[in-house]
Amino acid sequence: MILDRIALFLVIIGAVNWGSIGLFEFDIVAWIFGGQGALVSRIIYTLVAISGLWLISLFFRERETLTAIE
Repeated sequence: MILDRIALFLVIIGAVNWGSIGLFEFDIVAWIFGGQGALVSRIIYTLVAISGLWLISLFFRERETLTAIE
């Protein structure tokens, strides 16, 4: 499902961003879009959070549905 792939992509962006914050104290999203308070940064943070919540549904799907993603 295309929504699953988009959500996965956004969660990967979030994971890389959190990794850079944890390792280097550097927020990539904020750096690119003008700070944590910038509207675009806040939209990206929100989309990453919604994507993470969406991907929780993967735990409750049958295996046949999951193989369609691969």
